[in-house]
Amino acid sequence: MERINKSALLCLLVAAALNSAVFAQTDTQREMRRLNAKIEREKVRIDSLETQIRILLPELRNALKATVMAKKQTDSIAIILVNRINTIQNKIRILEDKAEYTDSTNFEVLSQLVMIENKIVTLTNSFTEMYNLKAESTPTPQQIKISAIEYKKLYLENLGHYQNADFEKAINGFSNLIMSDPTHELADNCQYWLAECYYSSKNFKRAIAEFEKVFSFQGTDKDDDAQLKLALAYQSMGDLENAVAEYSRLMDYFPGSEYYQRAKEAIKKLNVE
Repeated sequence: MERINKSALLCLLVAAALNSAVFAQTDTQREMRRLNAKIEREKVRIDSLETQIRILLPELRNALKATVMAKKQTDSIAIILVNRINTIQNKIRILEDKAEYTDSTNFEVLSQLVMIENKIVTLTNSFTEMYNLKAESTPTPQQIKISAIEYKKLYLENLGHYQNADFEKAINGFSNLIMSDPTHELADNCQYWLAECYYSSKNFKRAIAEFEKVFSFQGTDKDDDAQLKLALAYQSMGDLENAVAEYSRLMDYFPGSEYYQRAKEAIKKLNVE
């Protein structure tokens, strides 16, 4: 009897061990299936990402090519500006060296420095304006004395005359454009560059009269530029009282102007002198 009981107990133990093994195998298989399903989902995601990359890659390449071309065009304009600015900066350094050794001509040298510094700004603005206008789409011709296309073409030509210091041609050209259509969107720019021609010719009295006309054009974006030039014109004439007054107007009327700090420093310097 005792031997039978041991045999039965042994059989029960073996059966229990087999059941545990079966359950363990089932759990392992279930985990394997779960991991395989997860791997399949990741494969699907990877395939989807690869498809999106293949679709987007040509667009990215085209965008890169367009960016490179645009940069080349911008660089060509930048090279011209850098060369002009370097030339003018060399002149500034020469004048600064002269100012150190010639006290008697100090005021004249400083005036020339102001003129040259201003020339840098105006030349940069004119090149930028020309570049932006050339980059714009061609406007639709309008039924006016001078068509919109011709007006813009003549405007750019006269701006080129100004940049080449051919002020007489530029004055005639800008004056004709203003008279032909004073309501054109570029008419205020014509008036401003007309005044710049007289300023660059050192005809400061006439320049003042022409800069004041800029304010008569409604919605002009040249108002703070003209206000700065009024102050510089008076300063170049030696009329420091009116120069300070015009700088003060710039600060009062155009607090957000890029020239605000420059006007503030000029007032401080002129009041000291």
